[in-house]
Amino acid sequence: MPRPLTIALDAMGGDRGPEVVVPGADLALERWPEIRLLLFGDQAKLDPIIARYPRVRDRSEVVHTDVAVAMEDKPSQALRRGRHNSSMWMTIDAVRTGRADVAVSAGNTGALMAMAKVILKTMPGISRPAIAGLWPTLRGDSVVLDLGATIGADAEQLFDYAIMGEAMARCMLGMERPTVGLLNVGIEEMKGVEEVRKAGKMLREAELPIEYYGFVEGDDIGKGTVDVFVIEGFTGNIALKAAEGTVRLLTGYLREAMNRTWMTRLGYFFARGAFDALRARLDPRTKNGGVFLGLNGIVVKSHGGTDGFGFAAAIDVAVETTRSKLIDKIAADLAAKQSATQASLTTALNAEGV
Repeated sequence: MPRPLTIALDAMGGDRGPEVVVPGADLALERWPEIRLLLFGDQAKLDPIIARYPRVRDRSEVVHTDVAVAMEDKPSQALRRGRHNSSMWMTIDAVRTGRADVAVSAGNTGALMAMAKVILKTMPGISRPAIAGLWPTLRGDSVVLDLGATIGADAEQLFDYAIMGEAMARCMLGMERPTVGLLNVGIEEMKGVEEVRKAGKMLREAELPIEYYGFVEGDDIGKGTVDVFVIEGFTGNIALKAAEGTVRLLTGYLREAMNRTWMTRLGYFFARGAFDALRARLDPRTKNGGVFLGLNGIVVKSHGGTDGFGFAAAIDVAVETTRSKLIDKIAADLAAKQSATQASLTTALNAEGV
């Protein structure tokens, strides 16, 4: 019989390591009882926690290492100190060797990306990976990338992000032909920096099955104007952090307003069902889990400060992207891009009589 879907977990990653990873793994196993887990980390720290969670004990294996990448380590430091023997490195390497199908870590983002690129390598035709995540909107969810994997992107890289994001939307959102928008400072074709304008032209003229919507603006993200938002990494990371801060601001304002007088507290009592639904809708933990796209394997980045509930959501993303064969879909789309590019070049050369 084929082995069950196996997920490698960096048990030492994040602000609280095993205290979050193990409870999160338990919640994930409740949802996905058929999966198997590989936990990489300090066994002496893991065993007492795992003992409290029978599901994790029965459906997982611990691979010991006492080396962990610190949240404050620079990527170069992490590669020097944690190469081959850190929990982060071993988690990713389990995907490379086929021991696991997907890796999940809440560790240092820069170190995780650096190690993932060294271990898994980028897919043919991809120069820079991207971090893609699901973003709640008024229409449902949209895929947004890049959320900060790399700073700066040229037109070709933005084009590749569109291909990868479109494939993720088909996998995660169940869409046959998602719409793709390119974030810009306006919707007019003459606006924006040169690389964004070039990328827009490439997407308009591409002979690929991509439903390119055109330029979109910042407020379109909340509206859910398109299914895939393509953003350069610097801007994408700022947008993500700004959105998270805005959610905290709004919930803080609501809490303050509801506790202001006995009348507002009474109003909250009668409307608490609606407020609970709003709180659940705004809870960033439910969308936790950014996917590293463009690598020869799937790596999911959990927020370092999340709790068990949020870490379980990252494992959900790992299961769904792996089962839907995201890597295969991206590879097929990149091959189609290469074929279309070659065909266009051949046509141009024939027209010139070369």
